[in-house]
Amino acid sequence: MNTTFITQLVLGMLLLFQVYNYGNDIIVNRKRLNDGNRSPAVTGLIDFTTNFFDTLGIGSYAPTTMLLKLTKSLKNDKLLPGTLNVGCAIPVMTEAFMYIKTVEVDGTTLLSMVFAAMLGSFIGAKVVARLDEKKIQVVMGSALAITAILMILSATGVTTKLGAHNVATGFYGWKLGVACGVNFILGALMTAGIGLYAPCLALVYLLGLNPLVAFPIMMSSSASVMPIAAWEFIKKGDYARVPAISITICGCVGVFIVITFVKRLDLTILMWLVICVMIYTSILMLVEGIRKFRITE
Repeated sequence: MNTTFITQLVLGMLLLFQVYNYGNDIIVNRKRLNDGNRSPAVTGLIDFTTNFFDTLGIGSYAPTTMLLKLTKSLKNDKLLPGTLNVGCAIPVMTEAFMYIKTVEVDGTTLLSMVFAAMLGSFIGAKVVARLDEKKIQVVMGSALAITAILMILSATGVTTKLGAHNVATGFYGWKLGVACGVNFILGALMTAGIGLYAPCLALVYLLGLNPLVAFPIMMSSSASVMPIAAWEFIKKGDYARVPAISITICGCVGVFIVITFVKRLDLTILMWLVICVMIYTSILMLVEGIRKFRITE
């Protein structure tokens, strides 16, 4: 059986799992949907925008968190993680399905990295929960900053070591092992609130794949982890239902609109987009990690 099809089958089963859990919770609590949060139009507009850029690889967790807090869209910050995981799961899964169909990627590489991320989310979550988050953020932020510098040198022609003309669509041998190992860690870190997109982009680029191949890999990896995390929040009722619904619907619309643009994006532009993602995420992690170090001093 084709490995790409198996990946789609796995994601399809997870999608049904998410739709059932999510839909059943909405039906059961249909008389309590008006939970005092801000108008769903606000959260819908926010996630239409963030998922538009999420489809470009920017990541939606951090900007959505910032905008929801800025607009005071949720009555309680405790509902924020659950609302994001539950509301964004289906848009991210939509991204994964669309990129698998439109971007050529080696099926074995895709399936292996997806299973590695899932395994990381299952096995690594308990271990990651015990780690010092501020140290993880500083280390990852520094690593991403170094990667961004190397990519800038490559893009401007200062060095050709990394190369701007990677054309491979899959990993083989030791590279596949390294890629799966890193994705296992990223899957675990994602359960702790550390985004998977930017590190996965760096991983794919540094190991020699076509940068565009990162999109189906990182989105499928995230899509395989999010329904599992969402189920925990749904069971506990720790999410805002109406905002989550608007996030899901408007997020999917944003994904459908941008997919044509990404498919036609010049790889030179894509490379600079990747660099911007690296810098943005690096600054975000370093600032947050350093701030937490200062608080605990």
